[in-house]
Amino acid sequence: MDHITYPNESADYRAARNELLDAEIALRRQIEAVAAQRRALPPGGEIPEDYVFERIGKFQRPETVRLSELFGDKQSIILQSFMFGPERDVPCSGCTHMLDSIDGGARYVDDRTPLYVVAKSPIARLVEWARVRGWKHLTFLSDVTTRYSADYFGDTRKFPPSMRADRKLGPGEEWDETIFNSFRKDGDIIRHHWGSEMAFAPEDPGQHHRAGDLVDALWGLLDMTPEGRGDYFPTVEGGKQ
Repeated sequence: MDHITYPNESADYRAARNELLDAEIALRRQIEAVAAQRRALPPGGEIPEDYVFERIGKFQRPETVRLSELFGDKQSIILQSFMFGPERDVPCSGCTHMLDSIDGGARYVDDRTPLYVVAKSPIARLVEWARVRGWKHLTFLSDVTTRYSADYFGDTRKFPPSMRADRKLGPGEEWDETIFNSFRKDGDIIRHHWGSEMAFAPEDPGQHHRAGDLVDALWGLLDMTPEGRGDYFPTVEGGKQ
């Protein structure tokens, strides 16, 4: 394939780069094929209840809102479970740096589908953390009953025994988890459409689960370099963990 060339590159470099470009094109096609497969999922399960959350209302005061009210005039919504439960003094650094990246896109995503960030912390705590991070476009929900987080795996309470054993969770020991869930409204019925279950799938050697990579700019940028991402994982403060 004829393509661009860079100054002083060797023939070996160009041959290898063109071979890689073929692989990148195949990956692009695979990403689109998987997205089409995701869109074509049959109807998911109807939500077991109209979950109650707390948010900051129009007059900057807390107000309750039900899941059914989150759609506005859209057919679908996305909820991301943020690992900032009551057992944490500070939120998960992985969730935090991912939301650093998503905040910019959140300016636009509501044009197509509302996006919400859900955690089991009080709404004032979530809003204060957003202020500290400088997030201007994310909408936070406090899971006041915590039943949503249990049912849609924002925590470990409904994990099967094998997954609890993998995480070395003792009896009565629970932890929060990160997951994206999308929901679709069909008339008066709200159904679950998709969840980022790869977060709970077996990991390949030397990799984390990669479940949020497509919305996390950090990993894509590091993968462009000769060093790659390696064992880097950021702290909440922005340095290496």
